Amino acid sequence: MGKIALIILGVLLLFVLIIGGAGLSSYNGLVESRNLVDKQWAQVENNLQRRADLIPNLVNTVKGYANIEQSVLTQIAQAQSIMKSGSATPEQKMDASNQMTGALQRGGLLGAGLPFMTLVQAYPQLKSDQQFLRLQDELAGTENRLAVARKDYNDSVNDYNTKRQKFPTVIVASLTGFQDKPFFKADEGAKTAPKVDFSK
Repeated sequence: MGKIALIILGVLLLFVLIIGGAGLSSYNGLVESRNLVDKQWAQVENNLQRRADLIPNLVNTVKGYANIEQSVLTQIAQAQSIMKSGSATPEQKMDASNQMTGALQRGGLLGAGLPFMTLVQAYPQLKSDQQFLRLQDELAGTENRLAVARKDYNDSVNDYNTKRQKFPTVIVASLTGFQDKPFFKADEGAKTAPKVDFSK
């Protein structure tokens, strides 16, 4: 074998090694990018599951507090009406006083450090407003987490698809079955703000 043939063989071997190395590097890069896309999608699903689990429970909690407080306020108003009535007997007024004490205890208002008559005369500040505020915070936090997770997913899809479509990676991707990944797209109903309904 002549000197020229060895040089040609060496150049061909070097060319094959460079192409093989570039192909291997492209393949490994595609695997990493695809796995990152899958990981980011799992975060989107995780946040969707969190929303599905958390929000209905919080809404039910708020509705429960609101119902209890409405009942407490109704009982206090009825008891006050009887106690202020000029036609009520002493026994009726004692019963009304006991009903008011029970309503205040159920509402968590006795033991708050206020004199009993102050609690009786001023309608109590109950806890449902705190539950509504907590629900608002959780709704905002959940939607923010989802927005960040969707953005991160779309960013990783963009990076993967761009890498997959560049030359020479596109050749490796076609030979090894790597396909473009879909972006997260909001459905048509997403343009309408979600409603929290306490009437059900």
